Amino acid sequence: MKEILLILLLQLIYVPIYTLRTIFLVKNITVLASILGIAEMLVYVFGLSLVFGGDQSILAMVVYAVGFGIGIIFGTKIEQKLAIGYINVTVNTQSKNAQLVDTLRNNGFGVTLYTGEGRDSNRFRMEILTKRNREQELIATVEKFEPKAFIISYEPRYFKGGFLLDRLKNKAS
Repeated sequence: MKEILLILLLQLIYVPIYTLRTIFLVKNITVLASILGIAEMLVYVFGLSLVFGGDQSILAMVVYAVGFGIGIIFGTKIEQKLAIGYINVTVNTQSKNAQLVDTLRNNGFGVTLYTGEGRDSNRFRMEILTKRNREQELIATVEKFEPKAFIISYEPRYFKGGFLLDRLKNKAS
């Protein structure tokens, strides 16, 4: 029974490490991904040796698989808490709403405002680049001022310069 619990525990360690390593690779954080890869393989090999060593019971294999599934949930939750990287949020509104723009800027968000032609009238688009861990705060602020706003959030692959990076450099100085 101890061996079965150990297999489950190892999977609950292995899969979140695997998830984080993959995310770090996608975000080009290769040194950390490499370190996690070493830990991942050590846990993986040890866990697999427990499953295939000894009596190779069906229960051990099922626990290994179930642990993998639960580990995916844990890994995803950890990644969401870390919220590594940046997001770009596009907000489309029917009014200019200077109060919203000022509130966002006063809260440290860089906002670029554009005016465009909609079918029936002008529309206003805000482009906002921020850290992923501030996404919910940003969306809540927008919804407070503009409940009918159309909001799109996505992760940029590359960016250079601008308000956010200048601000980060000034904090580091």
